[in-house]
Amino acid sequence: MHAFPARRVAVAATLVTTAGLGLTACDDASADQSAAVVSTPSSSAAPGTVTLDTPDAKPALHLTDQNGHSYNLVRQTAGHPTLLYFGYTHCPDVCPTTMADIALAARKLPTADRRELRVVFVSTDPARDTPRRLKQWLGAIDPSFTGLTGDFAAVQKAARSLGVGISPPVKHQDGTVTVSHGAEVFAFSPKDDKAHLFYTSGTSQQRYAADLPKIVKGQTP
Repeated sequence: MHAFPARRVAVAATLVTTAGLGLTACDDASADQSAAVVSTPSSSAAPGTVTLDTPDAKPALHLTDQNGHSYNLVRQTAGHPTLLYFGYTHCPDVCPTTMADIALAARKLPTADRRELRVVFVSTDPARDTPRRLKQWLGAIDPSFTGLTGDFAAVQKAARSLGVGISPPVKHQDGTVTVSHGAEVFAFSPKDDKAHLFYTSGTSQQRYAADLPKIVKGQTP
């Protein structure tokens, strides 16, 4: 497991069931309200690309996708440029913003390159992120993205293999739920299926758009 304390970006999102807080609802199917706090270990670190000195292997994950099918991450993304992110659908800001920025950037790729790209969203809140929920949520962002859900221990182990810290969702007595997870996006090369870089939280859509053509070709931006 890597230890990258300087790159940890923790996201703690609290889903509040009490109305009247003036917050935006995360789930249209419920009365949940949301508030989020994003903390970074270094306020001087600008969002963008971080190149890894030692490339990270793609984690072995066998989960369920948004269509209810078994999904082997290593096998089903082999030889494809792949972006991997750990998050959850009830997240009020960081997760949907990150996925939307990637979606906008991916749409600028030539059709052939877009077909090669794999974008995989792994849920850190599998109890609530059912396949149906993932399909609805990702469908509003980009239906071609893959959403995975399943055993939390397996997800946590996979995240830790990349140096990403995630914690089990915690439900409090007042009905709030706290989910903490790293906010990095890992880019895996189609040439060796390893991550040579990752993107920090807050990376712009323009940055993804500039880098994706290179990532698709197996180059490191």
